[in-house]
Amino acid sequence: MTCHNCRTECRKFGKRGNRQRYQCSQCRKVFTDARDNALDGMYLPVEKAEQALSMLLEGTSVSSTVRLTGLNQRTILKLLVLAGEKAERIMADKLRNVEVRDVECDEVWSFIGKKQKRVRPEDNQLLGDCYVFVGIERHSKLVLNIAIGKRDQQTTDVFIEGIRHATARGRFQITSDGFACYKPAISNTLHDRCDFAQLIKVYRAASEGEGRYSPAEVQSVEVVPVMGQPDPDRICTSIVERSNLSLRMGLRRFTRLTNGFSKKWENHCAAVMLWYCWYNFGRVHKALRTTPAMAAGIADHIWSVRELLEAA
Repeated sequence: MTCHNCRTECRKFGKRGNRQRYQCSQCRKVFTDARDNALDGMYLPVEKAEQALSMLLEGTSVSSTVRLTGLNQRTILKLLVLAGEKAERIMADKLRNVEVRDVECDEVWSFIGKKQKRVRPEDNQLLGDCYVFVGIERHSKLVLNIAIGKRDQQTTDVFIEGIRHATARGRFQITSDGFACYKPAISNTLHDRCDFAQLIKVYRAASEGEGRYSPAEVQSVEVVPVMGQPDPDRICTSIVERSNLSLRMGLRRFTRLTNGFSKKWENHCAAVMLWYCWYNFGRVHKALRTTPAMAAGIADHIWSVRELLEAA
């Protein structure tokens, strides 16, 4: 560091709150190194923040991250919310006018605080069931948009509006599951640029003695063209369903039958936003051998967690 008055090199002069201090050898003034803006003023080394976020992105719980990093739980949650806000801005800024050919939509169930059947009228209505709507481009594996909320028409409309903003004006095909709210949302918002079909799976009723959490067996699959002229060979939801598995395996809050579920709406949204941003820009897809963002042509290298923190 150079002295602001004498313009001479300063020598190191101890630390204050993990920030390096310097003293001018000529005028004896003491200066403190500028705080890193990547964390918006948090008193936390960026290397430590990068370590904590990397662990959360690999499926480690908040409690385990506390034990392994030595950070306070409140610090980790504050860092998570900050990173989630940055991730949301990156997704909104980078995912614009993306050329797509096939888009698949699905919803992932989770819950916040308690199961829906235990939510009382006087409770916060954000508790209970929480769905993540996901839209993914089939070929590049790029997640175009996500929406978090209840499984209703309002959340579906917001989700499809986000798909419109993320995609270019060229025509593409979109496939969803049999959720009824997709029909009016897609018909009203994407009628000028897409062909739309639904892939409806009929599940067999559970037999006596079958486990409570055993996966349901698909009895039949019905293809329903809804709008335009969808190509039957391109009607598929396998890619988005596989990304749902990655979410459940890679984000502790979605692991079933554990106490790692989200307790607050804000933390849940931040964790989901951060994970999907990392999925697009920082996580190498094995089939692509690159990240989805690079495959889609909106990034030219693999992002690090630190770059994600500094990008927004």
